Amino acid sequence: MEVLALERTLTELDHVRLLSLARRHRLGDGSLSAPCATIEQVLDTCTVVPSRQVRPDVVTMYSQVLLQDRASGLRSRLTLCYPADAEPAAGFVSVLSPVGASLLGHAAGGVARWCTPTGEERAAEVLDILFQPEASGDYAM
Repeated sequence: MEVLALERTLTELDHVRLLSLARRHRLGDGSLSAPCATIEQVLDTCTVVPSRQVRPDVVTMYSQVLLQDRASGLRSRLTLCYPADAEPAAGFVSVLSPVGASLLGHAAGGVARWCTPTGEERAAEVLDILFQPEASGDYAM
């Protein structure tokens, strides 16, 4: 029997907030919109740890990450945020976007994979965590 290791880690606070966000975005028939279904899959399959115990190399909410696109080699800086704070042109990506949901909980060195709205599969390596709130002592962000 093969045991699968959970490859993503979330803080308890991020987990609770994102679960609440997904629940608020349920459709009238009780189903979830596609972005919320994706984040709910992440929430269901991650390891949850207290904020003070999350490793500093893990992507948490409001972390700024350095990514390298696996196909093109291009590097980019993104900050993972809640939908209300999203400004993609400024590098603030919503956790409910395909790329945002794919980044959440990955550690530096991990590969985030997602599909674009046109169905194109994309992948990027998390090269570095440039800022993580918990690593700087902010456990409530």
